[in-house]
Amino acid sequence: MRIALDAMGGDHAPDPIIEGAIAALEADAELEIALVGERHSIERLLESYGYSGGRIDPIPSDGVVQMDEKPTEALRRKPNCSIAVCWKLMAGRKVDAVVSAGNTGAVVAAGLRTRLFLKGVKRPAIAVALPTMKGRSVLLDVGANPAARPEHLVQYGVMGEVYAREVFGIESPKLGLMNIGSEESKGNDLYREAHSLLSESRLKDQYVGNIEGRGLYQGDADVLICEGFVGNVVLKVSEGMAEYMMKTFASEILGSLDSERQAATQAFQNLAKRYQYNEEGGALLLGIDGICIIAHGSSNALAVTNALKVAVQFQDRDINSQICAQLEQPVAI
Repeated sequence: MRIALDAMGGDHAPDPIIEGAIAALEADAELEIALVGERHSIERLLESYGYSGGRIDPIPSDGVVQMDEKPTEALRRKPNCSIAVCWKLMAGRKVDAVVSAGNTGAVVAAGLRTRLFLKGVKRPAIAVALPTMKGRSVLLDVGANPAARPEHLVQYGVMGEVYAREVFGIESPKLGLMNIGSEESKGNDLYREAHSLLSESRLKDQYVGNIEGRGLYQGDADVLICEGFVGNVVLKVSEGMAEYMMKTFASEILGSLDSERQAATQAFQNLAKRYQYNEEGGALLLGIDGICIIAHGSSNALAVTNALKVAVQFQDRDINSQICAQLEQPVAI
């Protein structure tokens, strides 16, 4: 497998990007990486890390979309920036996947410009895996499409169902629609119509209805569907709350312990791993004809390595072919 890795994307690029790439190559003998970015910096860092193999191919680019830039404007000004070059490589079938820890909006916008959609997909969706009291769930969309229509949400359900089945190993995933209440009448026109469509679709036996926010982490559904604005707010609040809770609990509890401090510290570290983006690697942009992993902007080398592993896993499980097969079937019954 060959992956285009955005060497310039992320808060700390390019150092952890290159370190993570080298670690991924050591773990996977068949992986090849097109490392896209400022060529001199890439070559200097590869030399400093002592890498001399032939499975990293530096690909030059011109410019970087910064985190505070407006994606579409930045892409117009910088048509050959690192993330744009990554997508061009995939559109030209020179790589199988794109991985970036850069500006999420720019990653999505650059991908939408290629129109590299799977057959039948109307709007791609960003999917993230979240821990719950019963295991894990997938939440989508968390930012690709803030202006979704009801039929888009139904497609998210189809794609999320395949994701949960193949990645989580859930034979028949339960689907829920994120809403402000469980009653059928709750929500705005978008969510009421989406609820109606899902209730009458071939997914109806797996659809458990509207799910309130508290139900996300209680594990009320394996797949949680929403439009991008709501999903992004839920994701960012979840990240902030998880960090707050871990730090607060650790400070209060560890401060009151003595002999048991070491065991308690390890327990908190193990618990924190369930909520750390470094362990998950990144979010998937589902619905594109290829593979795109959007890593967290603060990704360290471990997160980059895991993001590359997620891309390999996605290809190995042939998720795109399964999504296409599901979308070829009529959703309505």
